[in-house]
Amino acid sequence: MTIDDSTLVKELNLCNKKLRMFPFSPRLYIQRGTIHFKLALLKESLRDFNKAEELNPQITPYLWQRGLTYYYLGKYAKAYRQFELVHTISQQNIEDSLWIYLSMAKLEGVEEARKYLPAIKRDSRVFMRQIYQVYAGMADVKTLLNYTTAEDKKNLFFRYLYAGLYYFVHQDEASANKYISLALDCKIENYMWYLARVHLHLYHKPSQAK
Repeated sequence: MTIDDSTLVKELNLCNKKLRMFPFSPRLYIQRGTIHFKLALLKESLRDFNKAEELNPQITPYLWQRGLTYYYLGKYAKAYRQFELVHTISQQNIEDSLWIYLSMAKLEGVEEARKYLPAIKRDSRVFMRQIYQVYAGMADVKTLLNYTTAEDKKNLFFRYLYAGLYYFVHQDEASANKYISLALDCKIENYMWYLARVHLHLYHKPSQAK
């Protein structure tokens, strides 16, 4: 996977051109909102998602990307409400549940957040069920890092990412940066890879030489 911000800028310019031709297209606003997020332009991202919702209120429960933008803007209550809505239409998707936890952990603390973690009965992804067990308090976060030798890059990416995010809300900044950096090194073509990059852009402050 080759990451090139100039490609994202070209995509943004093309999306802007299309929006001038089709200014009432929710799909195009969502598309531009995701590009803005990937470029860490969070206020612009939120503005686009909100415009898409204004044009078509029926899409509100599907705007999981807006929940992530809310989160990285520090609007944790709105992120929580967005992921609660998303959960109503995808009740067996573990990732939505994890973001409910992560949002509530920022609002009320990690112990209280666990009470809001929805029960999930089915998810075909073994690695995601193991991540869920950590967030639910049924396993230690270090267990996520014991399966790394033979896993494919995508599975490994999600283990590192959600271990890092877990450490983040548990206020262990060094461990959070370490594992989210390892996730970033996996370089998969996935929206969450860009989230890892946004996270480090916002929270990873390189050590200053003395």
